[in-house]
Order: sequence, then structure tokens, then C-alpha cells
Amino acid sequence: MENWSVDQVCNWLRQRNLGELVPKFREEEVSGAALLALNDRMVQQLVKKIGHQAVLMDLINKYQQQKSGLEPLTYCCETVSPKLPEVISGATDRQMLNSSGPVEQKKYLCSTENEEGLIDHRVLKQKKNLKSFFARYKTLQWTSSYALPDFPYDVKCILAEKKCPDHSMRIRIIEVLQADMTKYLEGSLYPNGQQYNIVVNALLQAYPFLDEDGNGFLLWKRALKDRFKYVRRPIEDDEQVLRNKCKFGHRRGQTRKSSFAENKPDDIQMQVEEEPVHLEGSEMDVHIKWLKQEYTKTQRNWKEVDNRMNVTIEIRRKMISDKAPLKDILRLFPFLRCPYQLFREFQLLTHMDIYKKTVEILEIYSENILSLYVVRNNPINIMLQENLKRHTEEDILKYMKTTAACLLLPDVFGDDSSLFAAVNEEVKVVTPVLEVKNPFNVNSCEFALYVEREELAQLDDCTMALAALVAAFHVFDIPCPKRIHRTLNFLESLVFEVRSP
Repeated sequence: MENWSVDQVCNWLRQRNLGELVPKFREEEVSGAALLALNDRMVQQLVKKIGHQAVLMDLINKYQQQKSGLEPLTYCCETVSPKLPEVISGATDRQMLNSSGPVEQKKYLCSTENEEGLIDHRVLKQKKNLKSFFARYKTLQWTSSYALPDFPYDVKCILAEKKCPDHSMRIRIIEVLQADMTKYLEGSLYPNGQQYNIVVNALLQAYPFLDEDGNGFLLWKRALKDRFKYVRRPIEDDEQVLRNKCKFGHRRGQTRKSSFAENKPDDIQMQVEEEPVHLEGSEMDVHIKWLKQEYTKTQRNWKEVDNRMNVTIEIRRKMISDKAPLKDILRLFPFLRCPYQLFREFQLLTHMDIYKKTVEILEIYSENILSLYVVRNNPINIMLQENLKRHTEEDILKYMKTTAACLLLPDVFGDDSSLFAAVNEEVKVVTPVLEVKNPFNVNSCEFALYVEREELAQLDDCTMALAALVAAFHVFDIPCPKRIHRTLNFLESLVFEVRSP
């Protein structure tokens, strides 16, 4: 397939009942080598129908699996034993697995000694490749016929009403999907890109209203990947840790809270004992002690966290209204450092979904902001234009434009941008501000929310960062500086749906 011409690729598509894709593939000059190099984003850009995307990726993956498995199988047969002629004659790995019995497979995998009784290390290496191929084939076979799990009753009610779920209901759907995928993957917490795509496609095909104007696929996929990344177990093998860090985009400077808790249990216990408690009543003390202990864990009981945060909201609001130091508030309620709990606290106070509102604001106003004359010569806009020339993927271009529109908001209203975001600079202000590094590099961009010159939370993208910034002013009851007042007033008027002069 690597040597196919564009015409051969088109003929192959027609034979696989994908003739509708031929004009687009011919227009883009997709040869055999280009076909094998397609990734998920390229396929989404080339192919509009989700069903055709799934079929095309499945065919390409099957070919690559057969190719990667066929060469070591043939090599092993020629080196060890000539008792499997079907492999040498070109049979596929799947045919070999079905045709050879367990005794033959065991003998085939274990006969690694040569005539002199010495172990051939080349054969050992090929045997390792065989085992990895067998395991990979076993875990991938579920993707061709994946069925959605049976959702809980309350989730079914929301989906039956065809209403877009709120933030907490989204998390419940993601948790059910993650648990179901783990069951199919036999406990593995490292799915591949194709498996993410098939699960999200199955969800959107069953419930099209979750697509949210065509932007739902990327949002659900990102949420599902973040869920797996959050619940992933630590790996003991150092080499495997390094490989997975490279594969899944480990951010520099990011450490596991679990390792911190394991390495310094005495320090944490001492800190809990020495902290002053500003509460009355033993029940409230129990809730706060549980929240602090739960925060140090890797796998957290989020449902119980929500319940206990609800119970303690009055004492928390009293401390904030009495102008208690922010460090003391965060020490007693560390979950306010999590973006989800910050957004949830905002929703409890205002009955507004700040994240959903922020998504709508950036989608509506991003193009208008970038077209304004006042930002034409801004360094952020110049940096954006340079990076737009290097990419053609539609979702990456949209991400860059949204990020630029977010960072340019203070300049549109003539406010002080240093009070809004520090782009590739050190944070110097005490009021809530964003720290942004490499904003237009999809692989190395970093967003963080700072309050009183200390990092409060790390954030996934500019949308979450902007929502967290607005939420922090309200949740912690921080007065808005005059030099950024017009920007935040504009955002709040849209969030609360009120007219502002």
C-alpha cells in the first residue's frame, strides 16, 4: 500500500464501498503513503460522515496491524521452526491465531534454543513482539462493535428529554463511559485514539443533541481523555513511565499529588494537627478534616466531595465575607483549587454555569475581536498570524483564534492587560490573573490561575482559564481593579444576561 498511486487508492475506496470519498481524496492527492500517515484530525477534515470516518480508520488500522505482525511472525518461523507454512505463504495474524492450536502456539513461542543448546536472543526479541501483538489484537477487537453502556436512571431521564446536560451531569456520563471502556480494555487505563473516537462517535450518534452545533465531538473526547488521565494508576517501571509521559503529553513541572502524599505523610499529618480551626461544632470539623485528607488522594470520591462542600458552604462564605486570609480558606477547603469545584461554587452562588457561558461568549465574539483595527498591531495578534500559517487543521486553527480573542479582550476595552493575563511573563499582581505560556503551541501551552501571586489551579485551555478568572472574583469576593473593570463588566453582563451601559 505504501507504493500505491492516487488512482489505486481511489480504486481501493470503491472496492470498500467508500466511493463517495473518491473526489475529495483525488483533490487532496492522497497516495498510499499519505493514506497510511493519516491521523484522526486529518480523517475528520477529509471525511464528513462519522460512519465513513470509523470504517476508514478501521481499515487502515487493520492493514497496519497485519503488516506489523506479519514480519516478526515470518522471521520467527524461518529462524525457529518451519512447521507453520501458512504464515510463510502470506496468511494473516488473525488466521494464524484461529488455525494453530494452543499446543502449537506454546511450542512455537517457547522453542528458542538452537542446535547447540544456546538461546537465540533474536528469537527472544521476536517472541516478545509476538506477545505484544497478541495482547494488542485482543484489546482492539471490541472497537468494531462497541455498544453504549446502560446509563443510570437520572442520566436516562435527562437524555430522554433531549436536554443538554449541565456540568455535573456531563461528569457522570464521562465516568460511566470511562468505567465501561476500562471493562472492555481488561483494566487498562491507556486507550488509543481510535478507541476514544469510536466511543464518542457512538455517544453522539445515539444522542445527536449532545453535538452542540458540531463542536461536541472534540469537547466530549477531551473530557473523556482527561478522565482517564486523572484516574490513571502510577506505573512502577521507570522506562514505561517515560514512554507514557512522551505519548500522553506530560507537562513540565507537573507532579503527582499521590507521590507527594506517599513521600511526606508525617508532614501532612503534622500540618493538619497544627492548623488552627475556626469552626464550632464537631460535625463541621469532621467534614473539613475529611476534605483535607481526600484532597491528598489520587482517586477521589467526587460525589462525597460535592456533598461535604454543600454542607460547609455557610462557614466558607462567612470566612470569605469576614475577609479571612485566602491561605486559611484554601487550607481548610483545598478543593477550591480544582476548576470543577470553583465553577460549582460559582453556580451555587449565582445559579449560572460559568463554563458554558464562557464557551458561548468566545464562540460569538472571537471573530469580531480579531477583526478590530485596535488589535491589528498587537503582539498577540502578530504571534497568532505567524502561527496560523504553519497549520491547516480546522480544530487547531479554531483553538488558536479562540485563545487570541481571549487574550486580546483587555486591549479591546483599553484596559491594562497585565491585570488580566501574564503571557510568557512572571505574575506580578495580587488580584486574580492568568499565567499563560506558549499560548499558540498546542503541545506545550500552559494556563494557570494565580491569586495573591500564588498558583491556584492549572487549566486545560483558554476557555476554562477565562471562566476560572471570572469565577475567582465572585467566589472569593475580590474587588475588581479599575484598570480591568470594563473587560470584566463586559463578561459579567453576558454571563448574567443583563444589559450594561
